[in-house]
Order: sequence, then structure tokens, then C-alpha cells
Amino acid sequence: MTNGLFGRLVLRSLDRIERVGNRLPDPITLFAILIALVMIASWLATVGGVSAVHPGTGDAITPVNLFSGEQIRRILAEMPQTFAAFPPLGLVLVVMLGIGVAERSGLIGTGLRAFVGSVPPKLVTATIVFAGMLSSLAVDAGYVVLIPLGAVIFHSVGRHPLAGLAAAFAGVSGGFSANLVLTALDPLLAGFTTPAAQILDPSYVVQPTANLYLMAALVPIFTIAGTLVTEKVLEPRLGAYVPAEGEEIDRAADPTPLERRGLRIAGIVALLTLAGFAALVVPENGILRDPAGATLVEQIGPFLRSIVALMLILFFLPGLAYGIVTKSIRSDRDVAVMTSETMGTMGAYIVLAFVAAHLVAF
Repeated sequence: MTNGLFGRLVLRSLDRIERVGNRLPDPITLFAILIALVMIASWLATVGGVSAVHPGTGDAITPVNLFSGEQIRRILAEMPQTFAAFPPLGLVLVVMLGIGVAERSGLIGTGLRAFVGSVPPKLVTATIVFAGMLSSLAVDAGYVVLIPLGAVIFHSVGRHPLAGLAAAFAGVSGGFSANLVLTALDPLLAGFTTPAAQILDPSYVVQPTANLYLMAALVPIFTIAGTLVTEKVLEPRLGAYVPAEGEEIDRAADPTPLERRGLRIAGIVALLTLAGFAALVVPENGILRDPAGATLVEQIGPFLRSIVALMLILFFLPGLAYGIVTKSIRSDRDVAVMTSETMGTMGAYIVLAFVAAHLVAF
């Protein structure tokens, strides 16, 4: 009775949270509202004579009325520069050029299918959750490829397809940004954090690698949690899956011989690319190394500052190799189309970056 009552209360609470969440405005609108609130707050602070102390320098800070004629003129005149100089804008778009080729050539989707389909049945759940987290490398590839693939794989081994779908969704969404390597989200977060850090130290730059240890440590935790919830909570609630009479068991499509060859070639290219990166940073006289640095972090500073461009190359070259082998890339026009289509999907992000840039600037 208690468990039933508790379960109903939890479900009702979740329903309320969902209804409230669905009523929230679009994130772009939320940022616009925050801009308006900041401008109003600047006017109120000016009228009220509010002041503060700079935490870094100790100097007195007085508010600036953003509704004044001078500030309105400045906002309008500097609007293009404010947008173009917003750090996350360029960082994410550069990385997405490489990821777009890797995704649209088929490399990432085929890699996910090959990885998930090669594990023993006992590890299927953990593998799907784990692969869901890794899929954040390509931003939305997990939603497009892995979530339906999770349902198909569970169905193929006689388990409930909804459980497989939920396990994949848990990895893709619940474990989003937890990864063993850098993703497109890391430059984005670094770009947002840098302006905040520069309040204390104007020369400080947050590197995209700042969260890597934390995100990597969360991968096994999320994998275990997602597996336990799926197998110990969700599947018992769903009950044993009984296929309908005459229902055919779906089988996850294994990569074709050509796709497997493409994966091998792409893997070799990726290893060679990483070896090339190492040659640029490991030797003391490496191009991406500063021998004058007092610490190791200072010495590899050029490498860290180049990490976004290196991520572009690391995704682009294997994706290009895979596409050439599998014939999904037949000419330079195909590459141009892939990168253009990828940028086309970034429209909402670009608009969001526009309003976010002005909120940060204000």
C-alpha cells in the first residue's frame, strides 16, 4: 500500500514538473527576458545609488544605466562585434564542421552499430547506455541512431523493446556530455566560463579540457546507474516481453563488409592523426609546445589553445576516409554539402548565441 501510494505521488510530481517545464518559453525567449531584466536592474541600481567592490581589484564598481542614450548608442553600434566576439559561437561551429563530416559520411552511425552489436547479451544494457554517452561526440547522432537501435537490439534478444529504447535514451540524454574524450560541448562550456573567470583575472582562459576528468569519471557511474535502473526497475515493471503471433524478430543490421572496411581505414587514419598531434606537442621543440613555460601546463599551452582546431581535424580526416571508402563521399562537392548541411542545423544555436552574447556583455 505504501509503495503504491509513494509511486503514485512520485508520478504525480513528475507530471507536474513536466507540465511546468512545457510551459516555459523557448530558451531564446528566456535569454531575451533576462536581458530585459538586466537592463531594468541597471536602471534601478543607478537610481538607487547602488555600488559594489570588484572581487579582483578591490575597486568600487558603480552601475551603468543601460537605458541611457549613451549606452543605447553603444549597444546598437557594438551589436555585430558583441555577437561575433562571443567565444562559444566560433568554438562550437569550428568543431561541428569536422563532426558533420564524420556523422554525415556514416562513420559515427556505423561505428555505434558495430560497437553495440559486438558485445555479449549479458552486457547489452551496459553497452547501450555507455554508447549513448559516447554518442554526444556527434551531438544528435545518439537520438537518430542509437535510441531506435537500442529497441531493435533488445527485441532481437527477446527483451522488451521499450526497455532498450529507455536504456539508450538514458545514456544519450541522462548521460549527455559525460564522455571519455572531448566533445563539441566542451568548447561551448569553456567559452561561457571564460568571461566569468576574467572578472577576477582578465588574462585567464578556460580550456575546453577543463571538465575532462570529471566527465570521464562520470561515465562508469552513469553506466552502472543506467544499467541497474533498466534491469532492476524498468524491465520488471514492463514484464516479460511476449511477441505477438506472427511477429518477426527484428535484427540489428550489422555493418556491411564495405562499411567494416571503412571503419578500419577510418581507425587507421584516426591513429595516424593522433600520432601527428603527439609529434607536434611531445618533443621539447614541438610546434605546439612552448619550451619557455615554467610548468607543463604552460609548456603545452599552444596545444591546449589549439584543441578546437585539432578536434576539427580529428573528426574530419577519419570521416573523410570513411566516406571515400564507402562511396558516401565521391567528390569535394559531397564534403561541401555535408559541412553546409551541418551548419544549417546550427541555426537555432546561432540565434541562441546572439541573445546569450548580449546577456553576457550586459
